[in-house]
Amino acid sequence: MFEVIEKTLLTALGAASLTQKKAEELTAELKERFNLSEEEGQCLVEKLKKSISERQTELEKQATDEVLKACDRVGLVSKDEFSTLEKRVTALEVQLAKP
Repeated sequence: MFEVIEKTLLTALGAASLTQKKAEELTAELKERFNLSEEEGQCLVEKLKKSISERQTELEKQATDEVLKACDRVGLVSKDEFSTLEKRVTALEVQLAKP
């Protein structure tokens, strides 16, 4: 299950990287077509990079939320929940060991 989740996240991040490369290619094409100056082209690239970065962050958050929902649906406990349960079991074992 975790392999599927990991592959999904890596695919999403890879898609974001490809999008950035495509944005740079599109910018170069627009510079050539519309005779943009180097400065205008750089400005456009920076705006696109910022937009892509924001979308990537949003995508990562959405992916994390979906993973948490999937774990909840299949009944997996979080690390914190596991730690709490582990402490309770240890305390119960100590109580049972007393005569």
